[in-house]
Amino acid sequence: METGPALELRNLTKRFGKKLALDDLSFASSRGKIVGLLGPNGAGKSTSLLVASGLSRTDGGSVLLDGREATPLDRRRAIALIPETPEAFPMLTVWEHMLYVARASKLPIGWQNEANELLDRLDLASEKLTLGFSLSKGMRQKVLIATALLRATPILLLDEPMIGLDPRGQRELRELLIGLRAEGRAIVVSTHQLDAAQALCDEIVFMKGGRVVAHIEAGATAEALETAFLQATA
Repeated sequence: METGPALELRNLTKRFGKKLALDDLSFASSRGKIVGLLGPNGAGKSTSLLVASGLSRTDGGSVLLDGREATPLDRRRAIALIPETPEAFPMLTVWEHMLYVARASKLPIGWQNEANELLDRLDLASEKLTLGFSLSKGMRQKVLIATALLRATPILLLDEPMIGLDPRGQRELRELLIGLRAEGRAIVVSTHQLDAAQALCDEIVFMKGGRVVAHIEAGATAEALETAFLQATA
C-alpha cells in the first residue's frame, strides 16, 4: 500500500461572487483512514468536497492525488462523492441507476453481484424496479450510496450521509464505511453529528469561514469533542 495522503487539498480558495467560501483551505486524507469535517453551516464543508471531487473549480490552490496535482477529470475518476441532497433520476428504476453507473464507469463483468449485495445491505432489494420519483428521501439517499460504492473508487467523500437515513440505515452505512476503511480506502465524511464523527473518524478537522481552525485525532471523548467543536466554531 502506498504511503502519504491519497487526497490532499492545498491552499484552496473559492469565491461565489463576493463571498469567500474557501479561504486558504488545506487538509489531507490517507488510505485506511476516515477524516471527519465538522463545522457550522456555511463553514465551507460542502464546497470543499465539491472542489475535491472535481465538480467545482477552484479560484486558487491545488488538489493532489498521491502527491501529484490532479485535473478535475482525474479527480472525477478517482473520487466518488455522495452529496448532501439526494437526487435520483426520476424515470430510472433503482436497478437502472446501478446499470447506468456500471456502464458509465466501465465496470468489469460481474458487477451485478456487487450491486445486488449493496442493495441487500441497504434494504433496497425489494425496490429494484421502483422509479426514482417514487422513492422517499431516505431511499434516494441509499440509492446514491449504493451507486457511489459500486464504483469502488479509492477515495470516497460523503456530505452529511446520515441525514434521511433511519437508525438501521445509519448503522449499515457505518459498517460499510468501516469495511471500506479496512480495505484501504481514503474516506472524508462531512457531518454535524458529533456522535457519528466520534464513532467513525480517525481524525476530525474543524472548519469555520472556509478555513481549518482545529484538528483532533481519534480517541477524544464525546465531551472533549463537543467542547472542541464549540470553541473552534465560536
